[in-house]
This record gives sequence, C-alpha cells and structure tokens, in this order.
Amino acid sequence: GMDICTGCGPGAMKGPMKGATIAHAKQRRHNNRYIGITEPGIIAAESPNPIVNQLVTMPDIEKRLEAFVRLGHGILVFPGGVGTAEEVLYLLGLLMHPDNAGICLPMILTGPESAAAYFEQIDRFIRLALGDTATEHYSIVVDDAALVARMMGKGIHRVREQRIRDKDSFFFNWSLNVPLPFQLPFEPNHAAMAALSLHRNQPLHALAADLRRAFSGIVAGNVKDPAMKAIESHGPFAITGDADIMRAMDELLASFV
Repeated sequence: GMDICTGCGPGAMKGPMKGATIAHAKQRRHNNRYIGITEPGIIAAESPNPIVNQLVTMPDIEKRLEAFVRLGHGILVFPGGVGTAEEVLYLLGLLMHPDNAGICLPMILTGPESAAAYFEQIDRFIRLALGDTATEHYSIVVDDAALVARMMGKGIHRVREQRIRDKDSFFFNWSLNVPLPFQLPFEPNHAAMAALSLHRNQPLHALAADLRRAFSGIVAGNVKDPAMKAIESHGPFAITGDADIMRAMDELLASFV
C-alpha cells in the first residue's frame, strides 16, 4: 500500500519498484507512483529503469538529496558504497540539527545477511565521529524484510500523526529545516576538500555536513570527469581532521574497497 521513490537507476534503486509492482498487482492497487529523483550527472551515466512512471531531474546532488527527505515519509538504506555513506551523513546532519528536533522521519538500514558487515562498519564510523546520540535516528535490521516492512508501516503512521498534529502537508515535509549550507552545491576540488572542517570543535550537525561533503568529493574523484581530471593534474585530494576520525574513515573506505 505504499508508493515508492528511489534514485531511479538499476540495482537497489530498481528492486523496491519491482517488488512493489508485483505486490500492488496482488493488492489490486492501481494508479501507483514509482518516483525517480535524479540529477544531470547521474542521468548522463545511467538511464532510468523502466518501472519509473514519474521522473524528477534536480539541478544538483544537494537538491536531489533534499527532494528525497521532503518527499519521503520514511527512508530505507540498502548496502552500497561511498555514495550511500554520503546520503546517510546528509540525513543525519539534518536530523541532528536543533531546529529539526522532534521531526519524525524513520530511517532503517537494511539488507541481506551479507550486508551485516557493511552496516556494522558504517555504524562504528558514525558512533566514533558523531557520538552515540546520532544512532538514535536510525535502526539496523539485517535479513528480515518482513520486520522492516512492519517497522516502516508503524513509522509512517507516526509521521501521519505528527503531520496532522502540526498541520503540516502530507505530500511535502515543510517542517523540516534544510539550512542553506545543505542546499548549496559542493564542487569537489583541491581547495574545497582541503577547507573541510572534520573536527569535533563545532556542532555535530555541521560536522556531519562536512563529512558528507568529504564523501561526495571521494565519489567525484573516482567517477566524475572534472574531479578525475583535477586529480590527474594536481594529485589526490587532501583532507585533514581529528586523527581518530581520519583513521575511522580510512577503515571505512578500505572496507568499501
């Protein structure tokens, strides 16, 4: 009974749409929405999967991430790589912002048994970098799809109750404060990466935002043409921060490899 919104591509972005298509047919449910949210750099690399029936192309990654949290009522995170870590940190940066205290947006990290080590590594990194309070904003459920569905159903019921109580829209999360730094595009280059503040002497939501930008730069340096050319010309990006955060990031990236 739920509409599906993903990044519109193949793999884990197509899977939920495919599963829902079959389930919706069994439920005799019509006029279903399979929403894909993308941006020009991604859509140039991979076309939308054929199940998408409403495609939204945002101008950049930051607007795309904001669209997910404005449009969605609950977030499921499947195992991925550096880009998945970037998205989790973006969401934690928003949910840990003081202005968003009390906002209901259930987030569940889930996958098959083989994903357990991936989520353990991400959970360890988040606890070390942002503290145990950050983990209050998500649950990890491995190898139990039925439990995830029940948890998300209950979570969306809580979202509905909150929207009614706060007189907020069902179709767009107006109550969520997305600060300007979260909206502005981050252009990964040597100067921008070196200027990131990966230290704990700042609010945790600000640290989460800069950690997200660091992972965004790592993604760009591996797959996006301008960043790859900059690295070819001037060498690898350099980032600095608290030693234990840097060590944890090394471990996390090594596990992704």
